[in-house]
Amino acid sequence: MNPQNGYDIEDISVGMSAETAKTISEADILLFTAVSTDTNAVHLDEEYGKTTMFGGRIAHGMLSASLLSAVLGTRLPGPGVIYLAQSLRFKAPVRIGDTVHAKVTVKEVVVGKARVVLDTVCTVGGKVVIDGEATVMATSRAKRESGK
Repeated sequence: MNPQNGYDIEDISVGMSAETAKTISEADILLFTAVSTDTNAVHLDEEYGKTTMFGGRIAHGMLSASLLSAVLGTRLPGPGVIYLAQSLRFKAPVRIGDTVHAKVTVKEVVVGKARVVLDTVCTVGGKVVIDGEATVMATSRAKRESGK
């Protein structure tokens, strides 16, 4: 593990996983709207949401997806990780009161380049709402100790 309690590339293996969960609130949606400047009415106006295929308001897809970033940055690999790529497929809406479970699972480790490829998935009540794949650069104990 690195000094900030993340995993160095040398400590990561295929099959490792980590997750977090968060219940989405009205405040989360309003704060995400303020930060992202995404004021799409489907996220903010219930009456408008009722006229859409969703039948009501839904949370921003990227709000749920950001939980994947939280897992990568705080748990696996953890502090010091650098995001290189992320694919996302949005499968179902998330609504206020839903608890989103975000999980990452290591599928490939390239020690020489300090790269990790992970499957990423968000679920609500066991149903996949987002899936995809992330590529990150992990910290390296060998590089830290060699001063490079």
